[in-house]
Amino acid sequence: MPEGADWTGVYYSELYGYLHLVQDGTAIEGKWIRPHKDRWGELHGSVTGDLIKFNWTEHVVGAIGPNSKKEGRGYLKYKRPPGENVDDALAGEIGQNKDEVGEPWEAVKQRNVMPDLASIGGTGSSDIGGGDWDSENQESGTPEPPTEPSEPAAEPPSL
Repeated sequence: MPEGADWTGVYYSELYGYLHLVQDGTAIEGKWIRPHKDRWGELHGSVTGDLIKFNWTEHVVGAIGPNSKKEGRGYLKYKRPPGENVDDALAGEIGQNKDEVGEPWEAVKQRNVMPDLASIGGTGSSDIGGGDWDSENQESGTPEPPTEPSEPAAEPPSL
C-alpha cells in the first residue's frame, strides 16, 4: 500500500457509481449504487496489502425473480499515481458466478468523504418510494378532518 493509504473510503466510477468500502483488519465489506439508482450491490472479501479479493451480489431495484440479482467474484488493486496532490484510485475486475475476471472496474477515491454502508441497499419499502408507517419520516402539521362525500352525479340516460 502507498504510504498513508487506507482502503476505507468512498470511490467513484462512472459505470458503478459510488462504492463505499470499510476495512476491519483483513476483512473488507462494501456497497455501491449505480448512477441511475436502478441497481445496488454489496461485496465481502479479504485484504492483502494493496489487493482485495471479494464475492459480490448486485440487486435490481424493484425486481423479483431469477433476474433480480447477479453475483460473482472480483478483485481490486489500490493505486496512487505519481506526483504531488494526486487522487488515489482502485482498478480491478468483477466476473459473473465463479469467475474473478470479466468487467473492468476503475474508480477514484473521494477526498474527505466517509463511507456509509447503511445508506445503500435493501432498506425496505423506501427503496421503491413507499414509506415506513412507524418511522420518524411522517408529514408535519395538523391532520385535516375527513370531508363528507359529495352527491353522486346523475346517471346518464340508458340507450
